[in-house]
Amino acid sequence: MAEAKDLMQRYCHGDAGAFRELYTLVAPRLLGYLLKMARERALADDLLQQTFLKVHRARAAYVHGADPLPWIYSIAHRTFIDETRRHKRAVVRVGEVEQLPEVVAGITGESADQRDEVRGDPELVAAALEALAGLPAQQREAVVLTKLDGKTVAEAAEIAGTTVGAMKVRAHRGYEALRKTLGKPDEPAGKAAGGAS
Repeated sequence: MAEAKDLMQRYCHGDAGAFRELYTLVAPRLLGYLLKMARERALADDLLQQTFLKVHRARAAYVHGADPLPWIYSIAHRTFIDETRRHKRAVVRVGEVEQLPEVVAGITGESADQRDEVRGDPELVAAALEALAGLPAQQREAVVLTKLDGKTVAEAAEIAGTTVGAMKVRAHRGYEALRKTLGKPDEPAGKAAGGAS
């Protein structure tokens, strides 16, 4: 399969097939990110579609030759923030709300019926996800981007629209909060200072 940069370039020049290939390449990872941020499958699916609609509308603003992934992630991030703000303004509670069952998804975003086998201790995974959900939004985003999605701090900062320094602080505070919540002792000061890269 072609690289995202080549596909985006072809798509900007009118190749509709390139958009389908780009979607196939990027959508699973982007959906995983949105699932971790939104914590609801239906909302994440909607945000994914909104993101690609915005990519389509903004394709003229794409800088040709640049890696489109940070740009697409930034659009997804802003779409998530807009939806969160809209939802906070629109919350109206009338009586008891009937809860609809959600599809259980793993940390990778795969639904339970798509997973071949359980990876790791299910209790530990559940505890980690609960601890992750309890983090402030900026710290959760930093941990998701840098640890779960494997982005560099610079890529995560670009996606979140912040500085590298701020992303490092958010990620560090998120890791420390998770370590404390999950009961892992702090690293010795010498190891933390000498082993940091």
